[in-house]
Amino acid sequence: MSAEVSPQDEAALIQAAQRGDVASFNELVLAYQALAYNVAFRLVGDADLAADVTQEAFFNAFRHIRALRGHTFRPWLLRIVTNACYDALRQRRREAALSLDDATDEAQAMPRAESVASEASTPLELAERSELRRLIARAVLSLPFEQRSVFVLADVHCLSYEEIAAVLDVPLGTVKSRLSRARAHLREVLLRHAELLPDV
Repeated sequence: MSAEVSPQDEAALIQAAQRGDVASFNELVLAYQALAYNVAFRLVGDADLAADVTQEAFFNAFRHIRALRGHTFRPWLLRIVTNACYDALRQRRREAALSLDDATDEAQAMPRAESVASEASTPLELAERSELRRLIARAVLSLPFEQRSVFVLADVHCLSYEEIAAVLDVPLGTVKSRLSRARAHLREVLLRHAELLPDV
């Protein structure tokens, strides 16, 4: 969370928001807006669309906050974000085919396969690393949405299998199989471009 909120405080904020306290809900927004946006960006690959999706997700969360049972706001919110991303991409495909090249203009925000370049890096090394980031970004966006969402939640945001199952409302075995297929696809992509991989 971008703003520190203890589990006890979060539970109190949820209860207050469920009674219609907008200020309490806004504190939840501050706590989770960075996470929500980052997940959305990695799922849709477009900064403006991710911002729109995040705003829509928080709007929907506020409208339906009374439906939240218990005090597990993060998986509940991420389910709303993930569903909003799916709907946004489906709508975009209706309007026009998604261009992965355009969608990865901000690839530096996507998962990175190497450490930040050191001051000793040569221009060639920097160019290769930049190309590797774009390659990984395109590969992630080429995954089926079901696999992409599991990969982003597991390997980018480090959610547990159990948390992902709660977010996506799927069985634990489904999470594991989707993640395995996603990782296998990304390995294949990287192996086809081994010249971009850093020396081990």
